[in-house]
Amino acid sequence: MPYQNISATLSEQEIEQVKAAFATIQEKLPFLVNLTTEERRRLLKMGDKSLAFVSNSLTIAQANPDVLPASFDVAEFARDYRLMTVLTEFLFSLRQLTEQVDDTLMAVSSEAMSSSLGVYDYIKMAAKTRPGLKSSAEQLGERFKAIKGRPSKGATSHSAEARVEVG
Repeated sequence: MPYQNISATLSEQEIEQVKAAFATIQEKLPFLVNLTTEERRRLLKMGDKSLAFVSNSLTIAQANPDVLPASFDVAEFARDYRLMTVLTEFLFSLRQLTEQVDDTLMAVSSEAMSSSLGVYDYIKMAAKTRPGLKSSAEQLGERFKAIKGRPSKGATSHSAEARVEVG
């Protein structure tokens, strides 16, 4: 779906349902691990080219168990392979969802920032003539104090667009 302004809300019930769905996923996958950097470095890596090798190895092992030492657990190899393929499928779905959430977060954050910059500009202007708004304008202006001395990228005005570029 092409990006347009996002105008959506989630009820408290929907938020809790999504959180529950994440909790259910974690509950259903209690075997998930967190590897250290060192553990990740030491493990054998399997890329796309290795998938056929592993699949063929499993098929050959299942067809010729008598050639393998008794300590080699073909059933465990088959379980590992099956779990690997299922987790790969999950990972593709999760990556797609993560990308969509990240893109949506970026878009809606941009919309919120743009609205905030508009409010700031209106409050600054109104503070010149309406009593009681000066402190609000100053409070909002705190966001830009650190960047005030730096020139914006190609912009000379202090418009909302210029502030977005340097902020």
